[in-house]
Amino acid sequence: MGRVAVKTTLIEVPYDSGHYARRMGRGPVHLVQGGLAGLLERAGHEVRLVEVRLVEDFLTEVGTALETQRLVAECVAGEIAEGRFPLVLSGNCATSVGSVAGAGARRTGVVWLDSHGDYNTPETTASGFFDGMVLARVTGECWTAAAARVPGFEPVPTENVVLVAVRDLDPAERDLLTASDAVRVDVEAIRERGTESALAAAFDALADRVDQAYLHLDLDVLDPEVARINDFQAPGGLTVEEVAGVITALAARLPIRVAALTAFDPDADADGAGGEAAVTLAPALVGAAR
Repeated sequence: MGRVAVKTTLIEVPYDSGHYARRMGRGPVHLVQGGLAGLLERAGHEVRLVEVRLVEDFLTEVGTALETQRLVAECVAGEIAEGRFPLVLSGNCATSVGSVAGAGARRTGVVWLDSHGDYNTPETTASGFFDGMVLARVTGECWTAAAARVPGFEPVPTENVVLVAVRDLDPAERDLLTASDAVRVDVEAIRERGTESALAAAFDALADRVDQAYLHLDLDVLDPEVARINDFQAPGGLTVEEVAGVITALAARLPIRVAALTAFDPDADADGAGGEAAVTLAPALVGAAR
């Protein structure tokens, strides 16, 4: 059976904590300038690039996040309406609010691959990092009025969230996440049982409740011994092959309607393994979306 071409839109959002093309905000620019679109085209896909740029020259972290979420929501919804697969290349994870809103939050499950849970709230955060609260915003745990301003956004019930290989949680964040209905599949389960077996029950249950998935791939889900992604990466993560297995297992059960590839800082990638992982996993995401 031959390859299936996927009409793909790369949505480039090169911001980190309100700063354009700084730190992890350089990741999307690095991947685009490095020829990611051409790589996908050579694999048989039809690709176009949409660039998200903010017009204000003085932006706060929160203000940038809210505006990029709005723009991403509009862009994702428009691309899906044209029958295209949106792949969001983002410095921060906060664009997930817009991705879920654009896909249709009510019928979308969230699969979250990340070193971190990003499930802090203003009451639990130790760092004040707004991006560390994004999954809590997606599920309506905090910043509800701000999220409601994103077109199409509705909170995703926590029972429709599966976190994979999350391993770095603040104590209060861990308590909040444990009290939720979200399902966590840790690295140890994947190592002991294999990717498909470890994820089968969680993904089967998710497929019974939703029509489609948003796959969030923060590249620091990878083990730093495999690839250095950013300065926040926790040890004990997945291999590139294991992440690809997660993508395959999900796609066998649910359409992946939109995906994101986030948090890559080229300055942390001294040996180029992080960029290589990104250009391996991006085609896997696009191929799984057919």
